[in-house]
Amino acid sequence: MAKAKQRVASARKAKAGAARKRLTPAKEKRGLEAASAPLAPEAPELADLTALVRAAGGSAVGAYRDPLSSRPLLVAVLPLDAIEPTPFQRDLSPTHVKRLAQRILDSGPFLDPVIAVRGASGRFWTPNGRHRWAAAKFLGMRAITALVSPDEALAYKILALNTEKAHNTKDRSLEVIRMAQSLAEKQPRPRESELTAEFEQPAFLTLGLCYQKAPRFAGGAYLPFLRRVERFSEKPLPASLRERAGFAARLLEIDARVKEIVAGLQARGFQSPYLRTFVVARINPVRFVKQKKGDTAPPMPIGAALVRMAASAKKFDASSVRERDLALVAAVASGEPEAE
Repeated sequence: MAKAKQRVASARKAKAGAARKRLTPAKEKRGLEAASAPLAPEAPELADLTALVRAAGGSAVGAYRDPLSSRPLLVAVLPLDAIEPTPFQRDLSPTHVKRLAQRILDSGPFLDPVIAVRGASGRFWTPNGRHRWAAAKFLGMRAITALVSPDEALAYKILALNTEKAHNTKDRSLEVIRMAQSLAEKQPRPRESELTAEFEQPAFLTLGLCYQKAPRFAGGAYLPFLRRVERFSEKPLPASLRERAGFAARLLEIDARVKEIVAGLQARGFQSPYLRTFVVARINPVRFVKQKKGDTAPPMPIGAALVRMAASAKKFDASSVRERDLALVAAVASGEPEAE
């Protein structure tokens, strides 16, 4: 019991120490001077985009070069009907839309432009403004301010761009797998490993496939395990997704057994919201496997890891669990408990 308390205290102390770390500004400055940023909407690098905005019934109200990358960007006011969210974004939250609409009314002007790129059928896509776009529709707005980029690849940078509402594991995973499936149809040649910026981490691909099969899947409990054993594949995207579908199916089978274990623990009186996280941690085959610093190889291939995890889940003895076993898990759990 004393050791468990000591580990809990150490975990809390580590978190407190991390919060006190300071951000040191870079010594070497980079990017444009402010006077170099202005650009005319009719400039050669933006002329086609400006024409597209006007053809859609919008107005190009300004342009500039991004102070960091020097890439050209167009500031425009677009008819709301000329813009739509990318088709692979997270599901809309009506509650968040209504709350956001009220905040916009309270503040007065609509101060946060959506990002837009050329989309399908002559319309514009926004990869990061679905809830703001929906809030504008809810408010009955005719038009919306947009920061329009000629870089159409931004449509697949949802995770990096979205700042309006924090993504949870489910949101990220579903967005990533939808992007991957879209790209696999449009660009089947690129390897999965060439799309790391779009997908952020390989675990989201496997978890996304799980969520598509089981919307109430508790992916957050499996994320620490998958982070250790997952790596981006060198196979073309369609082939890698077929392989991941197999991993996802096995993970869902394991989760079915985990649900049975959790139900058994609840029948014994355990009511902690971290029961599933606790069980998954117990059956994690790489939980105590240490790696050398700088070693990027997984401690175990995901296929072998899933086999061992399934075996551990099968022989898990719920009667051996004690209340104190859950203390450390509750203290260091990083994500919100997810629905079962």
